[in-house]
Amino acid sequence: MAETSLTRYELPPQGITLLGYIVRRMHKTRWLLPVAAMLSAGNAAAALEQVACYAAAASVSYGPAYYQPRFNRPGEELVEADPATGWDVWARLETVSPHYRIAYRVVAPDGSAVFSGREEITGTTVGLRGLGMPAPSHFHFTCGGYQATLTGVITSELALSLFRPTRIRAYGFLNLADSAGNSGKLQLDRNGRLTLEINRQPPVVHTLSESAG
Repeated sequence: MAETSLTRYELPPQGITLLGYIVRRMHKTRWLLPVAAMLSAGNAAAALEQVACYAAAASVSYGPAYYQPRFNRPGEELVEADPATGWDVWARLETVSPHYRIAYRVVAPDGSAVFSGREEITGTTVGLRGLGMPAPSHFHFTCGGYQATLTGVITSELALSLFRPTRIRAYGFLNLADSAGNSGKLQLDRNGRLTLEINRQPPVVHTLSESAG
């Protein structure tokens, strides 16, 4: 799926609510599909990398910012399965003051794996590159006896331009750790490039814009 069509899915022409946008943004659960097999093969470090890639991909959009989603009321929630995998994605708007805080949960069809998290949009910053919305985020993943925790700050950014439509992108970092003793860090840049270092091994790079759909 090309970058533009992916963003069009997240922000469809008929309009969408904030929760609807977040749920569709998280419809990238194919990143989680190999994790169970990796764990069965004893490769927990690879599983942590895969979970970290999903956490970052599910937190961001890259492409045209067609419009601003409609706001939800605090306490509202939404569940919508990822059409590509059947994994259920649930999101709830917990508060809007003093910050927007959203909780979410992703569950495998057989219930064997659960990804959960929370982000808090702390405001809007104005810079030379655009309008930034930093969101301190905390994620947790479980599959059988395996657990992973990821914490950091992901900033969504509206890139304003006189020469082309406003675009949405993101940057930030996540610190990674799991119950198998693996640890590391993920860095995300404005071009959609994920750089991961786990257990002090050489960095591994993924590109969201090439592999998001």
